Amino acid sequence: MTSKPGSGIALTAAGTLVASVLCGCGGHGAPPGWPLSSGNLEGTRAAAGSAISARNVARLRVRWRYTFKAKPSFSGVFASTPVSDGTTVYVQDLRSNVFALDRKTGALRWAQRLRTRDDGPNGLAVDGGRVYGESGSDAFALSASNGRKLWQRQLGSDSEQFVDVAPVAWNGLVFLSTIGDTPSGRGTIYALDAATGTVRWKFVTIEHPWAHPLGAGGGGLWYPVSVDSSGRLYAGNSNPTPWGGTPELPNGAAFPGPVPYTDSLLVLDARTGRLLWHDQVTPHDVRDYGFDATPILATLDGAGVVFGAGKAGHVIAWNRQTQRRLWNVAVGVHRNDIGLLPPRRVTVCPSLLGGVETPMAYADGRLFVPVVDLCGWGSADSREEAAALNPSTGKGRLVALAAATGRTLWERRLPSPDFGCATVSNDVVFTSTLDGTVYAFAARNGALLWHARMGADVNACPTVVGDVLIVGSGIRRPGGPLPELVAFGLRDAD
Repeated sequence: MTSKPGSGIALTAAGTLVASVLCGCGGHGAPPGWPLSSGNLEGTRAAAGSAISARNVARLRVRWRYTFKAKPSFSGVFASTPVSDGTTVYVQDLRSNVFALDRKTGALRWAQRLRTRDDGPNGLAVDGGRVYGESGSDAFALSASNGRKLWQRQLGSDSEQFVDVAPVAWNGLVFLSTIGDTPSGRGTIYALDAATGTVRWKFVTIEHPWAHPLGAGGGGLWYPVSVDSSGRLYAGNSNPTPWGGTPELPNGAAFPGPVPYTDSLLVLDARTGRLLWHDQVTPHDVRDYGFDATPILATLDGAGVVFGAGKAGHVIAWNRQTQRRLWNVAVGVHRNDIGLLPPRRVTVCPSLLGGVETPMAYADGRLFVPVVDLCGWGSADSREEAAALNPSTGKGRLVALAAATGRTLWERRLPSPDFGCATVSNDVVFTSTLDGTVYAFAARNGALLWHARMGADVNACPTVVGDVLIVGSGIRRPGGPLPELVAFGLRDAD
């Protein structure tokens, strides 16, 4: 099975989430919302209209808590990014249950309990009075006002195993993806009619059927797409499986050749699903190096740019018009991470739970990259399973890169893996690590401005709405409190 970014951590940690434009459905006096997992259609994870800045971030205090009580899945109880229309916060746990909470008080407004196990990352989108999400092999839409189910649509086929990505709503469409698994799986991107759930188009992310269908699978998205103003959709595709190999089919011989479009940036026409262009980052991937993070769209010196990253620990920038790479920068620890694997076991860094596991953020010419430094082993004819890795032995980093050149502006080393994305609010960048610590750094120079410790471990990403920072902790420590969603507000609360 394809290793999920930040998941496969057997109740120790998991990955997380993302993206849409601000919706004006928050009501009178409501702050701009965070309607998509990545904050907006550009995937920048930058809060609009936030009151939190470097000047006041040290005043953040717990305003409210909401406890998650569902049974844990493979990755814990919660692993996604909260979304909001400005007045209400919407969250989904790893049993696919959806909760609507008052942004100011945390009071429960409604719940839709779907009770379908999901190993994450999952998550929601809110747009036009509807909340969109996924549950196992289904997509759904709920009424944002009362949680009533408006439609439900099963996706996939025998060659598409499940849906595990937060949706993106755009121009009457909702974009999701299935994941391909072994045997024969080929993950597929879908566009659904936002009003009815009808499939409008689909794009198979593996170009051709597998040469060895009983021994191979892969493709599909773990994190949401981005969409630009011209209606081009950008997606980061995942890897082929099995990583490593077998004595009969060593070094990925189950999927000979580069296997388009694995480990690639994909650019589609968002209206039709037609492939416009793609660039494969890791041809013939034998290490589970999916290029999974939500692509980030920006404009630099008048030119459109897209940034992508993944588990190979490389951040890449492209010119969106010429389709040419502008720069490629390695982050974190790298060892035995290129080419074929030898017959004997060797240390591989990043491991299949390392590199850039969760989405980046962008603001004011800076790209903020969460990194997991976790090594494992690899060989030509065997594989290390994700569940065998202990992510708590890893470390983390938050790296700030100059968007124009890829030059490192600053880097903060963290004592625990950074499975918590990056989130920007004005001149502050937030992230969260597996050990349950939430950090606020100065976007300009990386100075530590504030931090807080959660009661459970964190494998989810922060959201900022108005004067509130919202973070979920998803993995219960032995004897510790239940996982929960925590809202940190400025001291001068509403």
